[in-house]
Amino acid sequence: MPSLRTALLQSSGRPGAVAENLKTLDEAAGRAAGAGARLLVAPELFLTGYAIGDAVPELAEPADGPGSAAIAEIAVRHGLAVLYGYPERDGERIFNASQLIGADGVRLANYRKTHLFGCFEQEWFTPGERTVVQADLDGIRIGLLICYDVEFPENVRAHALAGTDLLLVPTAQMHPFQFVAESVVPVRAFESQMYVAYVNRTGPEGEFEFVGLSCLAGPDGVVRTRAGRGEELVIGEVDPEFLAASRAANPYLADRRPGLYGSLA
Repeated sequence: MPSLRTALLQSSGRPGAVAENLKTLDEAAGRAAGAGARLLVAPELFLTGYAIGDAVPELAEPADGPGSAAIAEIAVRHGLAVLYGYPERDGERIFNASQLIGADGVRLANYRKTHLFGCFEQEWFTPGERTVVQADLDGIRIGLLICYDVEFPENVRAHALAGTDLLLVPTAQMHPFQFVAESVVPVRAFESQMYVAYVNRTGPEGEFEFVGLSCLAGPDGVVRTRAGRGEELVIGEVDPEFLAASRAANPYLADRRPGLYGSLA
């Protein structure tokens, strides 16, 4: 099975400027496709911006809303799948969500962040209730989490047990927590034997300072590609043959003793 070339878009776009953010995504999709990528991953709440304050209700939209339609057009035009973050409206509730759209424009998966970070998110968003959301892309099982979710090892292990090969984690990871991007994410990839694409915002935005450092970490704990602190598009390979060999050599899942872990729940 061939590798899945994956592009990570490290960008904050412009808060509140959906049309401009779509242009940024379209341009990045063109560059990613030109480099042979079959998947483009954008950061948390990329469609609208993260630091949008009380504009959250105004900018939120349903999973099949106009932003989704516009990104489906981008995916089809450039022939690659796109994962993006956005505020999802479902009736009176608003979720911090991410959605994966295939290269044919079909919506493949929608995930709602289960662990909300800080006062801003807890004020405006409802936590999701599904830990594992997956889709298949080019023969690879894709899983979705968002930012703070990946800092809970239980979430990543749940994906490992469900067969996730590549975990996509759009994020808005800020100063002074850069050690998550530098250290925690590669460890998560190793301990649960999967690839993890961690895709961050960058620079100042409202009261926040995002640190960049987006990465694609492999199941051996080695980072395949790493962005710096600025706007950047980086590309790495998700190799299913290497993943299979790594899982055979590191049998964490087979060696688990779940009967000992009951107190964790």
